[in-house]
Amino acid sequence: MIDNTRGILAMSAAVVVFIFNDALIKIAAETVPAIQAIGVRGVFATLWVTLALAMTGAWRQLGGVAHPYVLLRGALEAASSIVYLVALFHIQFAIATAINLSTPLIFTALAVLLLKETVRWRRWSAVILGFLGVLLVIQPRPGDIDVWAWVVLFATVLGAFRDVLGRYLPASVPTLVVSFASAAAVALVGCAWTFVEGWQPMTAREIGLLLASSLLLAAGYQFLVIALRSGAEFSVIGSFRYASILWALGIGYVVWGDVPNALALFGIVVIVGSGLYILHRERVRR
Repeated sequence: MIDNTRGILAMSAAVVVFIFNDALIKIAAETVPAIQAIGVRGVFATLWVTLALAMTGAWRQLGGVAHPYVLLRGALEAASSIVYLVALFHIQFAIATAINLSTPLIFTALAVLLLKETVRWRRWSAVILGFLGVLLVIQPRPGDIDVWAWVVLFATVLGAFRDVLGRYLPASVPTLVVSFASAAAVALVGCAWTFVEGWQPMTAREIGLLLASSLLLAAGYQFLVIALRSGAEFSVIGSFRYASILWALGIGYVVWGDVPNALALFGIVVIVGSGLYILHRERVRR
């Protein structure tokens, strides 16, 4: 039987650090141009990962960056991250996070189509129910969802393909090398675009926010790659991304004063319940 525990724990950790990372860069982008903030954060994240490579000795295998799958994953990482963050700066934090939670549903479909995993009807039902819970949080009505919400959804699809590709990465390439490729790709694209838009001087506070965000981003890269290379079933670990909505709603309230209504709270219960049911079904199956 497949043991999903390591993958679930790593994915749960990735969810926490990524959501705080998003919050910090959203705050920074209130006064710093979006692409500049993304590029600077990418540079800092690359430096953090480089330091980890040096400390662990994994730099000796840095040539693994040239592997086609590693390069492609880095490109997808850059595309999904930049598209998502640019949209995040234009819509509410919790709304962007909720839309991004359609990832597990995309995960399940891709796991069946590309990874040939067997997903039975109970787990399909739980994932779909979880997605309906996301819709309760978003509460879409005619005219309510603007173009930026669709941009977030597009970024989510890109991210799902990026994560599927993680299953095809060669075992000989260390996780840190994969993280380096991802961070460097975001840094290169972000900084290159800054030359087009122009550079805006930053305050110590803005630099500090981006520095902290980059540290969380580097840690998130590690946890995510560990989760996807753990051997756990893709459709199971993907479901644990639902937990990010709890953090997003909490941070949205504390930082921006966003208060969820009763329907949104019910949606959260549905989301969490679906995730717990998937875990229960996994235990029963084992």
